[in-house]
Amino acid sequence: MSGPTLIAIAVGLSIDAFAVAVASGIAIQNMRLRHALLIGAFFGGFQALMPMLGWFAGSWARDSIAAVDHWIAFGLLTFVGAKMIVEAFRMRTEEEISNPLDLYVLLTLAVATSIDALAVGLSLSMLSVAIVAPALIIGATTFALSVAGVYIGDVFGHLFEEKLEFVGGLVLIGIGVKILWQHLAA
Repeated sequence: MSGPTLIAIAVGLSIDAFAVAVASGIAIQNMRLRHALLIGAFFGGFQALMPMLGWFAGSWARDSIAAVDHWIAFGLLTFVGAKMIVEAFRMRTEEEISNPLDLYVLLTLAVATSIDALAVGLSLSMLSVAIVAPALIIGATTFALSVAGVYIGDVFGHLFEEKLEFVGGLVLIGIGVKILWQHLAA
């Protein structure tokens, strides 16, 4: 997998966490660096863990579905991207991000924003892509964007949160189409 494609996947997956981090930055009173680092560590850690879990699950099934793996990768990435686009237009309530620094809320948000990465890990397994480097890049990208998101949310609020989620969904769909195209054209 090429570097630009991997970066695009990492950024696409990070957009959910970034949007939640922006909302968290809005909700946190007296925001400090440690708050942003805590949120970034949880989001980045789960975003790195989930593709590995998906990859290991997919590696067990790889041989039995090798003939349709590109269709599965396309379907998963398109589904995840479409879900992100729909979420970009969904109305959010104050209760969804009550106290983002509460451990239970933080764990829930970290898992919820990283479920998509599980499907991407499964897709990478189907494509026989080694997982360590992509997982680390996805985790590091999510960490950096989440820390930045907390600060942006603290300063700018809700100006562009939904637009970024929409773009992230389009990026993942585009990558799914590219994978399908490459396999069908080969």
